[in-house]
Amino acid sequence: MEWQDEGTLIGSRPHGETSAIIEVFTAQHGRHAGVLRGGASRKVAAMLQPGSQVTVNWRARLDDHLGVFQAEPLRSRAGLMGDRMALAGLNAICAMLRFALPERAAYPLLYGRTQDLLSRLDGAGWAADYLRWEMLLLEETGFGLDLARCAVTGSREDLAYVSPRTGRAVSRGGAGDWTPRLLPLPQGLLGQGAMSGTELAQGFAITGHFLLRELSALHHGRQLPEARARLIDLLARESS
Repeated sequence: MEWQDEGTLIGSRPHGETSAIIEVFTAQHGRHAGVLRGGASRKVAAMLQPGSQVTVNWRARLDDHLGVFQAEPLRSRAGLMGDRMALAGLNAICAMLRFALPERAAYPLLYGRTQDLLSRLDGAGWAADYLRWEMLLLEETGFGLDLARCAVTGSREDLAYVSPRTGRAVSRGGAGDWTPRLLPLPQGLLGQGAMSGTELAQGFAITGHFLLRELSALHHGRQLPEARARLIDLLARESS
């Protein structure tokens, strides 16, 4: 079994004395792991930084084997290491991909959006893009939210909440006595203007609720990655 692809390195760990097991989010083969021989050497260590773009060749005797990677660097994102916010964003993206995606399933739309988001981390104003990326992550893994119309009235107007049970939008008029139990819906998620710090926090509360509820069971009750919490905390401090 053998294939070649391009991808982003999202994780690595030592394997034996000289090798490493790396995880790469690839364009055509999704999240994929394999052994990189010599991966423990100083020469290769620079290529194994989170976010590095690489070309990989994977080979194994059988399709269900871990297999062996050969990797060549395409682009380093080491420049993000000096920016605390950008580094937090990079770490959150890599951690969420490892947490949310099943192995060896292709997500071409998510891959393209991930590349776009990574390319924006060295600039400003990408926090709302990261939130929308989490919304796409939910959708791509089968847990997308329905924010098109009110679940109660069917109206597309004055949508103000999200049901924590169904993931459907609820209008202000349709909420009624259930308002305290609903999640506030930031208008920025509906494409209505820029998102304030408060709206970002509301948006992260929505995605965090459904990511944890839907995906935690697949990970035997594990919590969402700490890297995500650190990013949200930094964004909250910046906007306060």
